[in-house]
Amino acid sequence: MHCGKPLKGDTAEYCPDCRSHDSYLEQGRNLWMHREPAAGALYRLKYHNKRNYGRVFARELAHRYAGEIQRWEIDEIMPVPLHPSRKRKRGFNQAEIIAGELSVLTGIPLRTDVLFRIKKTSPQKSLGRKGRQANLKGAFAVSGAWKACKNVLLIDDIYTTGATLERAAKMLRIAGAQNVYFLTVSIGQGI
Repeated sequence: MHCGKPLKGDTAEYCPDCRSHDSYLEQGRNLWMHREPAAGALYRLKYHNKRNYGRVFARELAHRYAGEIQRWEIDEIMPVPLHPSRKRKRGFNQAEIIAGELSVLTGIPLRTDVLFRIKKTSPQKSLGRKGRQANLKGAFAVSGAWKACKNVLLIDDIYTTGATLERAAKMLRIAGAQNVYFLTVSIGQGI
């Protein structure tokens, strides 16, 4: 299992998305499929300022994936960043809330000063797979002051095609991270 999507058949090793391309992500997990009630809860977190939901999601991630986090030997936790204009408009980054609480629960340092969104992109939800990939070209940068660690844990709210996490992981790997893992609250069926 690579991304955490349900596999078709007992002999399948990877989902169709993961089989179709090489990945900068070592491995990842998700709490739930992106359908109700998880989809509604994430919507309320992002668009109705229900920030306490982020803390609940982080507690569930810590509870369910403590073993993986320990096995992965995570050095630093990083949220997938929002572009500054989107963060100003929303007032917060939902991935940062989840990552911050997960950092407190695990004792693993939170780093919000490493990975940056430098390009304002269209919302991913309105794009197909190829559009998502093109939309994210040049979207992320890594601080030149970062002393790369071995194992990074990226946190995001939703995994759809993996394009956002892949692009962020690529930049972290280029900057020297050996392994990039991820946790998300929900996962879709891809596009």
